[in-house]
Amino acid sequence: MSTLRFKTTINCGGCIKAVTPSLNQQVGANNWEVDTANPDKILTVKNTQVAPAEIVKAVEEAGFEIQTLAQ
Repeated sequence: MSTLRFKTTINCGGCIKAVTPSLNQQVGANNWEVDTANPDKILTVKNTQVAPAEIVKAVEEAGFEIQTLAQ
């Protein structure tokens, strides 16, 4: 299983709550986490079956900015 990492603007518990339904639908409830203590607000996704573009779309549709980090 590979890990995908993204820089986001998900910066608090309320933001995580807002994006949770979208990410849970795309990658599953236990397959992602956001490090809000990191200045880049790193979203880590552990799911090889979802294309990075689909994760970007889910986060953007929830109202947040996201960019893929080099793996």
